[in-house]
Amino acid sequence: MKKPHYSIMIVSAFFAIYVIWGSTYLLNKILVSEVSPLYLAAIRFISAGFLIFLIAKFMKYDLAISKRQFINTVIAGFLFLAYGNGVFVWALKYVDSGFGALLASTQPLFVLFLMRTLYGQKILPKAIIGVVLGIFGMILLVHQQGLDFNENSFIGILMIFSCVLCWSYASVFVSKNEFPVNQFVSAGYQMITAGILLLLASLTLGETWLAPNQWSMPAQVSMLLLILFGSIIAFTSFNYLLKVVSPEKVSTSAYVNPVIALILGWYVLDEQISVQSMIAALILLTGVYFINRKKRLFIK
Repeated sequence: MKKPHYSIMIVSAFFAIYVIWGSTYLLNKILVSEVSPLYLAAIRFISAGFLIFLIAKFMKYDLAISKRQFINTVIAGFLFLAYGNGVFVWALKYVDSGFGALLASTQPLFVLFLMRTLYGQKILPKAIIGVVLGIFGMILLVHQQGLDFNENSFIGILMIFSCVLCWSYASVFVSKNEFPVNQFVSAGYQMITAGILLLLASLTLGETWLAPNQWSMPAQVSMLLLILFGSIIAFTSFNYLLKVVSPEKVSTSAYVNPVIALILGWYVLDEQISVQSMIAALILLTGVYFINRKKRLFIK
């Protein structure tokens, strides 16, 4: 009798990391059209962080961490959320959500590059094929006559790539340093510290602060969904899946998220999907597949 319940949990968790994470690009795009980007990201992560702590306290998780762990969570929070997410949301003012999601799917390429340059690890041939395909896909994606690109669009693209580089370095940093054993607690600290940093950055840059009751209904609903689903449920599902299924299967979210983002951007916001974008996406995601299809990517 336990097996069907176990299967439902796994299917539900995959739905979360596929659809919820894929939909966050659309939700951020809706919000950033009327709410200052750093300010909205700060509200999202501070709210989610406090909710995580409340849940962790209710579940009797130990919230105590060492000084070193706290410093590492602050660094990771900045890299993943304050810069990586905050600047990404800002860039969505100038780039379609689906297009931004495709650019973000290049993260495995950046991780391989960092592991090679920082640690001198030799990359296996199949991973090199993935890198070559990924670079070719990015070139096709960015150089399109059919897209309405302007100076701000290219700035947005460059900033998104800087965010992806930030996420990639953060992934390497987390794998090499000490963090709280409980991933739920670690995420809570990262969200709170990142939210505070984003709030300070928003204040320093003089962003307009609108109280949530002054936002439109779509913006309010988008923020609620980002806090509850994007920042709490999807993250918890991700960690659950890492414990019950292979990492290779969990990493398939990298293939599905851009597809969900493209479809939602087209359906809800009437964003255009060019033939060249679809071809570039196929090539790019094939490259990501070559990189992720096996756990071992480097020659020891």
